[in-house]
Amino acid sequence: MSFNIALTGLAAAQKDLDTTANNIANVNTTGFKESRAEFASVYASSVFSAGKTKNGDGAQTTMVAQQFHQGSLNFTQNSLDLAITGEGYFAMSEELGAQDFTYSRAGAFKLNKDNFIVDAQGNFLQGFPVDPSTGDTTSVSLSTSSALQIPDASGSPRATTNVYSSFNLDSTATAPTLAFDHTESATYNSSTSTTVYDSLGEPHILQLFFVKKDPTTDPNEWQVYATLDKKPFNINGTDAAPIGPITEFGFDSNGNPATTGAAANPVTGTTFDAFNIPAGVGAGLSTLLTNGATFPNNVALNWRDEANTKPPTQFASRFEVKALEQDGATTGRLAGIDIGSDGKVVASYSNGDSTYLGQVAMVRFSNSQGLQQVGNTGWKKSLTSGEPIAGEPGSGTLGTINSSALEQSNVNLTNELVDLISAQRNFQANSRALEVNSTLQQNILQIR
Repeated sequence: MSFNIALTGLAAAQKDLDTTANNIANVNTTGFKESRAEFASVYASSVFSAGKTKNGDGAQTTMVAQQFHQGSLNFTQNSLDLAITGEGYFAMSEELGAQDFTYSRAGAFKLNKDNFIVDAQGNFLQGFPVDPSTGDTTSVSLSTSSALQIPDASGSPRATTNVYSSFNLDSTATAPTLAFDHTESATYNSSTSTTVYDSLGEPHILQLFFVKKDPTTDPNEWQVYATLDKKPFNINGTDAAPIGPITEFGFDSNGNPATTGAAANPVTGTTFDAFNIPAGVGAGLSTLLTNGATFPNNVALNWRDEANTKPPTQFASRFEVKALEQDGATTGRLAGIDIGSDGKVVASYSNGDSTYLGQVAMVRFSNSQGLQQVGNTGWKKSLTSGEPIAGEPGSGTLGTINSSALEQSNVNLTNELVDLISAQRNFQANSRALEVNSTLQQNILQIR
């Protein structure tokens, strides 16, 4: 019996050595979680055995338990390197569209030949669908997740539909006496310009001219003329003669936009309402284009900033542009990828556009120690781990994501070396017990 007891001790010590050696071997493995060999005593008896004098029957390994405490972060220069701070796992699939997921904390990701985000084994990182404009997540179910892909195409052009312009017009300015001519500065008081874009993304210069009306008959009133690429156009957006102001507006005695009376906008009815420049061919801005493009929609001139916090004014000070923006864009190339702590993946383009591509899917389990190891720092769900619970990073008990960082192994090398010495001494002691048993039996065999 003592032979068997010593053999169980040797097996337990060997298991302890194997577990410690595996921890040491993976001390530099990204996302690795150390394991701990856990043992229990063996005791066998029957109802007729002498329980008071029964000794144990050795030791057995009950479990090699994984320890999922946080590893330290190693910061890098690669925005696709991701580390989880807190609870959670990345969801990975071996094939596009597959629902057999592997879960990992190793976030050393890269792009494959099709610009999908993958790990070193080619497994695809899963992401939740989001609204491309707002980034709002539309679903947090693993069944609706898909492989995250970074587009390699250029950003599509976007035709201008809104121009936002706010300014201060000089109340002390003198009304011009000559008819408006965009080539003669003496025929207008002030001007400003912005770049607008057609359907092909080609830029055009939209210039606005402000002409003060005769103060004796029309006090505090102004006319607005416009040109597109130095071509003047009338209220219909065409360059057909006669070229008149596209709109008029006025101010009250305090220099603020007038809303009633003679100074109100005679075209729209209310001062500084958005003025729509027609965009159609034949009676709109598209007629002025010669490159085969169009303005698909009317261009609205909004006499304010986009946030509607800076209205136009007419004070006794120099002409000043307070806001001048528009919502069009030319073609652009991919300029960068940014991943936030909430897992939102944002693509930035050289034309200033930003697009949300998805949100990194995160998963947690009721019992992480029940996960089944499958190699390559990955796990599969099991009966004891429970079903995966998906969610957005930073929500509930799920952790957050650190971009340009990797979670290092949580192995403490000093502790492992101490455990290695302890396991070695344990193995030697059990070997000594076998040797003593062998000596005793040899002595018995030599009795005559």
